[in-house]
Amino acid sequence: MSFRAFNRKYLEPGTILMMVFGIAALCQPWNLFLHRYGVTIILIGLVGFMIASKIPPETQADQGAQQ
Repeated sequence: MSFRAFNRKYLEPGTILMMVFGIAALCQPWNLFLHRYGVTIILIGLVGFMIASKIPPETQADQGAQQ
């Protein structure tokens, strides 16, 4: 599995889930630690998604060269 395929399959969805987790951490009233760092979690997920989304997907020529 190439880095581009790994990025498309795991990193992009992982950063989206991190942003959703940050929003959930801000909305919950039980854990002060999660509430305190919810915005930080969202920002880390956002920066990660911005970086991961700039990596182009594999093209047909890239896939043929690896086989």
